[in-house]
Amino acid sequence: MAKSKTVFFCGECGAESSKWAGKCNACGAWNSLKEEVVSIKTGPSGWTKSTTGEKSIPQNVKEITSEKTERVAMPDDELNLVLGGGLVPGSLVLLGGEPGIGKSTLLLQIALKLKLPVAYVSGEESAEQVKLRADRIGIDNEQCMVITETRLEAVLQTMQTLKPEVVIIDSIQTLYSDLLEATPGSVSQIRECAGQLLRFAKENQVSVFLIGHITKDGSIAGPKILEHMVDTVLQFEGDRNYHFRLLRTLKNRFGSTHEMGIYEMSGSGLSTVKNPSQVFLVERDEDISGVAIAVAMEGVRPILLETQSLVSTAVYGTPQRSCTGFDLRRLNMLLAVLEKRCGFRLGAQDVFINLAGGIRIEDPALDLAAVAAIMSSYQGICIPSKTVFSGEIGLSGEIRAVQRAEQRISEAEKLGFEEIIVSKYCKIPALKGKIKVRQFSRVDEMFSWLFG
Repeated sequence: MAKSKTVFFCGECGAESSKWAGKCNACGAWNSLKEEVVSIKTGPSGWTKSTTGEKSIPQNVKEITSEKTERVAMPDDELNLVLGGGLVPGSLVLLGGEPGIGKSTLLLQIALKLKLPVAYVSGEESAEQVKLRADRIGIDNEQCMVITETRLEAVLQTMQTLKPEVVIIDSIQTLYSDLLEATPGSVSQIRECAGQLLRFAKENQVSVFLIGHITKDGSIAGPKILEHMVDTVLQFEGDRNYHFRLLRTLKNRFGSTHEMGIYEMSGSGLSTVKNPSQVFLVERDEDISGVAIAVAMEGVRPILLETQSLVSTAVYGTPQRSCTGFDLRRLNMLLAVLEKRCGFRLGAQDVFINLAGGIRIEDPALDLAAVAAIMSSYQGICIPSKTVFSGEIGLSGEIRAVQRAEQRISEAEKLGFEEIIVSKYCKIPALKGKIKVRQFSRVDEMFSWLFG
């Protein structure tokens, strides 16, 4: 027997309501309630119960023995980095990204490289399509099993038979449970399927990867509670006009959330980028104005980026402010500092900022290179090609110290740069290298030295 009812689910937190309201009572989000017809079966609950059949026994926290869990080393250095040193057994990892960005290719490539029993559950492609993708990658693995199924109960039964150590679900929006008669991809189905997969992963110590689509605003489709249920949330992003893809950590219960992996897309799959600093630096035969090199940090990895700027007289009434890879609000703040503290008149100028390579980084240390590139373009004076910048700018025009200055300096020296400009307040130990460190306390002091 099944009992149908109409309920409203919040797309942000997954809260259930019996009637529609403009504002969710649980999380306070506006216009987030969506109507769904749900049919809950009253028969045997099947997979809703514990798969092991054991009851949870309360334990005193003092009596619990803590053992260090050995992480599974993934055959991908970039993925190991963003996961915090490897894959934790029994963890649930959610991978989100735009359609066609390479999510399925990345996880299928990992499944084929792993020397462990892997189950690849494809709800979007047939077995033949998965095989064509595997042939293009060019890796054979006898331990990788492909399952083309969308019914969750059938998937879990197959998992009990195969007993894999890693499960890949492509994608969570295609799965549905027999316990609900809502359509696949609805809030209730995503929440129910994710909950059962989470229980399966924890009880059997099986690591599960979930591929999730994203909406137009860039968030993962489905209820926001999906991101709260999983252990790790990864975001796979990149510009389709470039071959590079970035894997970022948005949430990680077992490691840092400031790491980033860099891949290069090719006809044979995704390959890791060993030295990203050389990738994002554009080689030129001659120096041009409006270009400054910044040393940024993404997690524990220093990256050198080329910051490009173009300043021109505004043709229309309102000057344009445009950024690619840089925060537009931060650009407006930097322009205000240049005008108020340094006396440069940029109110009637169009200002454009671009980070070469299609990368997006939010490190405040990009400020110094951004203003240097802006003034270089405004005055038409080239910045020495062997000079790099790393510093944050405050509202009073001061140059603030940045973290891990020694690592930034070492990376710049390794790539052949001869001079780096940092804050006067950076605590830098005695360096043995040949790179020259120049320290300034204010922006106007740096401009006086740089442009004379």
